[in-house]
Amino acid sequence: MSSPLTFQPVLDRIAAEIAQTPGRGRPADYIPALAACDPRSFGMAVAELDGTVYGVGDWRQPFSTQSITKVFTLALDLAHEADELWEHVGREPSGNPFNSLVQLEYENGIPRNPFINAGALVVTDRLHTQTGDAAGTLLDFLRAESGNEHLAINEEVAASESAHGDRNAALGHFMAAYGNIGNPVPVLLDEYFRQCSVEASCADLALATGFLARHGIRADGTRLLSMSQAKEVNAVMLTCGTYDAAGEFAYRVGLPGKSGVGGGVIAVVPGRCTVCVWSPGLDGHGNSVAGVAALDRFTTITGLSVF
Repeated sequence: MSSPLTFQPVLDRIAAEIAQTPGRGRPADYIPALAACDPRSFGMAVAELDGTVYGVGDWRQPFSTQSITKVFTLALDLAHEADELWEHVGREPSGNPFNSLVQLEYENGIPRNPFINAGALVVTDRLHTQTGDAAGTLLDFLRAESGNEHLAINEEVAASESAHGDRNAALGHFMAAYGNIGNPVPVLLDEYFRQCSVEASCADLALATGFLARHGIRADGTRLLSMSQAKEVNAVMLTCGTYDAAGEFAYRVGLPGKSGVGGGVIAVVPGRCTVCVWSPGLDGHGNSVAGVAALDRFTTITGLSVF
């Protein structure tokens, strides 16, 4: 691409192609508050390093961020405790569904990576120990980086997740039995469900992810992560960010990315820009069907990839 001004025509082209694509998947039906979303909804935003944002479709429509927030809690905890975190959670793809319990027992309560639910619970637990308010710390960060002080937690979604959160409770208690959870499990679960229930738009999330494209530098010019830490987060996103479909995502998209069952996907082009797509229809792995297709088209059209 010769100029950032070409991003808008690219987004318009992608939106037109996606509109003609049949089969958008199904919204997450195990969280009742998400089940009513229209799978035909579609938004996409690109944020340049200087905060310039381009968008198309429902790019300013807030949606439930869900597991996308795991990227930000990971970065925030790394900023507090650096490599000590990696003694409690691994960095390898799991090859299992995001809410699986099967690996924890024979790996002594150490989750395979920070983006499956077990690993995210560990990260949230440690961030809560560091800050005393994991969900609030996350929300403050997202507001600052996006420039949107109105970002908020949807308490209805949080309550819905809590009411259907038995598997996450099981993960928390299981890891606590191995000494890998420091806070009372009910406290941790409340923080985790509230964390996942933050609502933000494609524009908000593209801007908030910018520190990873700027090699650890926040929107205000201060450093959150070292260059090496930013590389680490991007690497784990590439290999683990879309659960047990991470290999397919790397093959099709070729960027570090993180999905959420609310239908959002963020992606990072280090040194260039960040992208967020939202469409709530999911595939069997919990990834947005239209979102992954749109990112596939984005990297194909622009040639922007880490490969």
